[in-house]
Amino acid sequence: MRGEILDAAREVFALRGFAEAGVNEVVERSGASVGSIYHHFGSKTDLFMALWERHHEEQIAIARQGVVDAQAAGVTDPFDLLVAGARAYLEATWPRRDLVRIFQVGDTPPGFSEEQRRGGRAWLDRNFRLLGTADEPVNRVLVWLVTSYIGEARREICKQRTPRAAREQVEVMLEVLERMRPLLAGATDMRLAVRDDEEP
Repeated sequence: MRGEILDAAREVFALRGFAEAGVNEVVERSGASVGSIYHHFGSKTDLFMALWERHHEEQIAIARQGVVDAQAAGVTDPFDLLVAGARAYLEATWPRRDLVRIFQVGDTPPGFSEEQRRGGRAWLDRNFRLLGTADEPVNRVLVWLVTSYIGEARREICKQRTPRAAREQVEVMLEVLERMRPLLAGATDMRLAVRDDEEP
């Protein structure tokens, strides 16, 4: 029942936004009782946050699977793995555009922006580890730049009017991402140089 409630909440928040969304409409769409919704989620804000957590976890899983599939195909270059994860993430944007709009464009409950920032910091850390860059301030900024770019690319993909236009936008976004490769190549080379210096 929890999944059905979240599916209904997705529809209602996409249609109404957070402020105008009503729990009664979620009840009608899900077939759950009001008591069941409050038992599982406690409040409309808790329901919104649970939908965010599910969306966030699914996005992580999508990107991770893109990386795993690339590794299984023999890809080892860190930036190529990042691009593979980004491709999977961006290609999933169009079918999930309602969720992107709910969390990136629509009105949200108090405190949600901090939750998004925490998720963004965790994503930055994952990309930092994936790229294997030297732990230097300038490299953290470069990884932040690339990570932020991928996140913002979703907004443009969501604005497209057709699936075909969305696919074309994904390719453009990935082409621009490829142009960032030289920025991070130096950071990775620096880490390799440090490793060489540490060897006896």
